[in-house]
Amino acid sequence: MSSTPVGTPSGSPADQPSGHAHGEGGPAPRWRLIGPGLVVAATGVGAADLVATLVAGSRYGYALLWTAVVGVLLKIVLVEGAGRYSLLTGRTIFQGWSSLGRWTHWYFGPYIVVWGFVYGAAAMAGTGLPLHALFPAVSVTWWGIASGLVGAALVLLGRYGLFEKVCSALVLFMFVTMVGAAVLAVPNIPDMVTGLVPTIPDGSLVYVLGLAGGVGGTITLAAYGYWLREKGWATPRYLRVMRLDNVTAYVVTGIFVIATLIVGAELLYSAGIAVSSGDQGLLDLGDVIKERYGTAAGTVFLVGFWAAAMSSLIGVWNGVSLMFADFVGHVRAERAERAGEADVDPDAPAYRLGGRWYRLYVLWLTVPPMAMLFLGKPVYLILAYGVLGAVFMPFLAVTLLWLLNTHRVPAGARNGWLSNAGLAICAALFGVLALNQLADLLL
Repeated sequence: MSSTPVGTPSGSPADQPSGHAHGEGGPAPRWRLIGPGLVVAATGVGAADLVATLVAGSRYGYALLWTAVVGVLLKIVLVEGAGRYSLLTGRTIFQGWSSLGRWTHWYFGPYIVVWGFVYGAAAMAGTGLPLHALFPAVSVTWWGIASGLVGAALVLLGRYGLFEKVCSALVLFMFVTMVGAAVLAVPNIPDMVTGLVPTIPDGSLVYVLGLAGGVGGTITLAAYGYWLREKGWATPRYLRVMRLDNVTAYVVTGIFVIATLIVGAELLYSAGIAVSSGDQGLLDLGDVIKERYGTAAGTVFLVGFWAAAMSSLIGVWNGVSLMFADFVGHVRAERAERAGEADVDPDAPAYRLGGRWYRLYVLWLTVPPMAMLFLGKPVYLILAYGVLGAVFMPFLAVTLLWLLNTHRVPAGARNGWLSNAGLAICAALFGVLALNQLADLLL
């Protein structure tokens, strides 16, 4: 059987020796802190996560600060597992799932189609809100559509380097904006230290679970391995740089989330100000900042809000489109193998940045969801999205436990007790979150 994968043309990561070291004679790893880890961490922190953290800070002050630290540690464990599997095996995460049985196809296929449609509308609306607040002459809908088209144009270019630079610039701006707002708020250091002691105030359990498990946790965690390949980090010799990249990125994200909690605690909790649920809550905070620190500070905050929403949008447009392309290419390769066609290797990565299925999914994220911005949100589609999405993070944690403790990775590189404990905690926490969300949806 040929080793040429279906859908993997020349120029794909597997054919780029300059970036992918496949032996002792390969080029040395590029030790750079900003890389795929920052992209995946920033993509997972969207406007809804910021509102959830603000609301937690506005209701409980610093009492839940410890959950932000726990959340960072959990994401480091999950993303490290996804990256380690990719580097140790040379396979994508979807190939790993596929090795566990075809049931993963039946889960992942409907999930990525329905999730993409609904997320596309939510992401565009999230970018439209701050732009409308800055430039009211244009509606949220049209600003959202413009952001979606700009994001699609960027990722359709098929150039990972450009995508990473733009995403990193957006991350830098949103980080500086929120940390700056936290500094303006003058955090209470003794209260912050007290907040690092685990406590669960009355009525706060949902917020504890949400902050520890939800902030920064989306399907894009599983896209990390694809971004590693696009970066040129594709073999076990990149394990150390991958881990450094991952930890650095989530430390940055943790500081960002803590800064958001500080803003909620100091500007909202201390003044008894409530913010709205959903992305509107960030606009409420922008108004508070304008009143306290002036119009310029409020404007900078709104631009930072847009940067956070836009980084999530382009991250999903790129990373999840790679996953979809891999899914379709892999399923097609399996069918071709069963049909006895030659030159097919179902065990080879079947995606391509900028390829046909990649482009199709980018358009799926961008064009059909525009109708939802005009027509509202179909109830049954939202329910399906919620049901499928609620069980994705437990699915990721459980399958990583499965993959990293079996013959699917080299024996000497399988999970130790610490990695297994971390993934088990992730599976349990996300399982409780899933049950809670399903109960809210169905009861």
